[in-house]
Amino acid sequence: MNALSPSIAMDPTLDTNLDAAEAEGDLPRRQLITWNEYDGRFITARLGGGFLWDLAAYSQNDNSQEQMTLINRGDLRDFRLLLKGGFKFAPRFTYTIGYMYDKASGTWRFRQTGLMAEVPELYGSIFVGRTKEGFSTSKIMVGYQGWTNERAAINDAFLPILADGIKWSGYTPNGKFVYNLGWYGDSWSENESFNKNDNTFAARAVWLPNTGTDRGLLHLAAEFRSASSNDGFLRYRSKPESFQAESYAIDTGKFAAEHSYIYGLEAYYRPGPFTFGTEYFFNQVKSNEEGDLFFHGGEAFVSYLLTGETKPYNLRGAYFERTSPARTVFEGGPGAWELVLRASYADLVSKNIEGGRFWRVTPMVNWYLSDNVRLEFVTGYGVLDRFGITGGTVFFQSRLQLQL
Repeated sequence: MNALSPSIAMDPTLDTNLDAAEAEGDLPRRQLITWNEYDGRFITARLGGGFLWDLAAYSQNDNSQEQMTLINRGDLRDFRLLLKGGFKFAPRFTYTIGYMYDKASGTWRFRQTGLMAEVPELYGSIFVGRTKEGFSTSKIMVGYQGWTNERAAINDAFLPILADGIKWSGYTPNGKFVYNLGWYGDSWSENESFNKNDNTFAARAVWLPNTGTDRGLLHLAAEFRSASSNDGFLRYRSKPESFQAESYAIDTGKFAAEHSYIYGLEAYYRPGPFTFGTEYFFNQVKSNEEGDLFFHGGEAFVSYLLTGETKPYNLRGAYFERTSPARTVFEGGPGAWELVLRASYADLVSKNIEGGRFWRVTPMVNWYLSDNVRLEFVTGYGVLDRFGITGGTVFFQSRLQLQL
């Protein structure tokens, strides 16, 4: 980022670098090993990875048991490898290759994979390949770095985790405005589980008015997503914010449609160890068969780092990065302890589409033992209203997270 003010350049909680790996590849503050890095004559490379193991248990009332089958279980949530680096003969270019074991299908799948080229003359960069669409800060952030163990139900229902295409990420030199534009198709992802649309355009604009001041980070964003249906049909569904759940909480079923237009608003405020955030989405669907449909939902949360750390933020990508403890457990310190309270809401009911309404309140504790190890302790209460039945569920969840 050009023309950085001294206050931005000296702020350790602000990252001004962006490469092809984007949020997938943010580096830990402490480099514990070096065997995973290569600095050769022509290229550089860094091998990273992640591992998630989840435990989930549920207490359902009679109506909830009629709505959803939920079985207590512990199982693998995610296992992935990431290779990233640059080219010394072409210093503007960086690359990333993401490879993840898909537990649901029992297969290995490519994730964040592609090339990025810096264009400093235009204050931006262009990425070609498989990446995040750039809609929703929560979705842009890799799941390993989020406050909660799962994204809000409406986020997963509306937005694919990845897309294949081309994305431009731009910024202003003073660090107060960040934006991205992306065009995506499904020529190579037709058979991927994340494929929701044939063609998509996504745009996001972020205003950061407090950048370079001591008033705390303020992030205000508006975003837009225009997407054609997938082979003439759309379907929105999500589990009850528990990956190990066997049933979907909200589900429109497959219905004939031509196009969808999603509008989003975001606000985040980070005054030191506190972070407050909210995202809300409005989805207008054009369907000749069902008529014009409208779905919506969002989330709001607050987090507090008891041990005093501040959540790092990437100014170029306009998203938050991994929490780094001031003193890790392995250095004799307490690690970083974080309290989180999140409320979410999803409404997939419109005209003849009975996808259900679901809300959940989720208090949880995160313990960051180091930059590479995190434990999550989650509870919550959710209510599903669908087909004239209202059921309640108490959630008990936990996660072991390892990251290289």
